Amino acid sequence: MPTRAAPSTVVRRRRPKPPVPVVAIGASAGGLEALEAFFARVSAPCGLAFVVIQHLDPTHVGMLPEILGRATSLHTVEATAGMPVKADTVYVIPPNSDMAILNGRLQVLEPFAPRGLRLPIDFFFRSLAEDRGATAIGIILSGMGSDGTIGMRAIREKGGSTFAQSPADAKFDAMPRSAIAAGLVDVVDAASALPKRVLDFLSATRTRTGGEADDIAAGGAVDRSLVLMRQR
Repeated sequence: MPTRAAPSTVVRRRRPKPPVPVVAIGASAGGLEALEAFFARVSAPCGLAFVVIQHLDPTHVGMLPEILGRATSLHTVEATAGMPVKADTVYVIPPNSDMAILNGRLQVLEPFAPRGLRLPIDFFFRSLAEDRGATAIGIILSGMGSDGTIGMRAIREKGGSTFAQSPADAKFDAMPRSAIAAGLVDVVDAASALPKRVLDFLSATRTRTGGEADDIAAGGAVDRSLVLMRQR
């Protein structure tokens, strides 16, 4: 009597969970009003992590996390070195710091440019472009100067997405106008309308933004050194 072959075992590999989408927001003069208008339209759960890079007085005690925490139901914290980005959380840059992201973790650094020449928005946007590639999202809100324009270019070059507050809606329009004039912005709208524009964009592109999750490891000083080398 012929023996029956044992049924084959089908091994199904579990698909890795894609990394949390990170939305970086740059703001300066007039940015507080724009940030409050933006986050008033964002509530948990949204599945996104937000990183706020605002020009702050180096000697000022950071109150922005508390202020934004009153505008949104998202968890709002001041970033610390090595902190992993998580969904439904707003991370705020500390005063007198530069900040970057590496392997899904925030790196808080002492500024290497003298005061008055610092471009913290460009600094973070460029690191986000390197870390997240085509899934990077950058937003420019109200502010003076052109900080953020170079960072927007880096995000676009990696295939990421860029948004800006409408100059007519901004208290100070120089920063969004600079990025728009350079042809680096995908979507321009009022600060209060941008959350929906971002969510609609992500919903439309979710099928092509999947991928393996990053291996996240806290490297401390090594990670900060890598960030600085990459920025140089």
